[in-house]
Amino acid sequence: MGNTLRHTNSELCGERVTPEQISKEDINSLPIGRWEGPSHLVRTVDEVRGAVKSLSQVSLLGFDTETRPAFRKGQKFPPSLLQLATGDEVFLFQLKHTGLPESLVTILCNPAIIKAGVALDFDLLSLQALQTFQPRGFSDLAKIARHKGIKNQGLRGLAAVVCGIRISKSARTTNWANNDLTLQQIQYAATDAWVGREIYRRLEIRTVPPTP
Repeated sequence: MGNTLRHTNSELCGERVTPEQISKEDINSLPIGRWEGPSHLVRTVDEVRGAVKSLSQVSLLGFDTETRPAFRKGQKFPPSLLQLATGDEVFLFQLKHTGLPESLVTILCNPAIIKAGVALDFDLLSLQALQTFQPRGFSDLAKIARHKGIKNQGLRGLAAVVCGIRISKSARTTNWANNDLTLQQIQYAATDAWVGREIYRRLEIRTVPPTP
């Protein structure tokens, strides 16, 4: 299925007690964490069909999108990539090839499948500009973290506080609209979706009381 990046997955997000806030300096001292399982780049109708079949069988997905960066005032681009992560694999939909087919929209609208991520409002508005749909089952990690008294609420900060790892942001401003993504881009995008799912799992079992 598309370009697949395969490594042996490791225990990057251990069960751990973590602080409620962590500094940039402390984040930079943490070990790098990245998704090292299979990543599928999805472009064709058949690849979409196979991806949706796998995604439909789980109840929790990590969710993220990537968009070509705009460097001029007023410049705006549609989302280039939609990432959905199960516990075993990550699917990267190249939207200029796949669009938002009905089968994929069904997953985005299914309240029984939790889609966990950060900055959901922007991502969902960008996707809705491609096709109108009513998103259901989305869980904002920043809101959960805030309720549990965690002050770092971005993806990098949450990965550090909740999982004890540092995720790289070096590929964030690369051109996601390129037809052929680099291995660095694929791993970056897959990691963001995977770590969102891992953060959600750990926040759900966390017993830190919310701050007043």
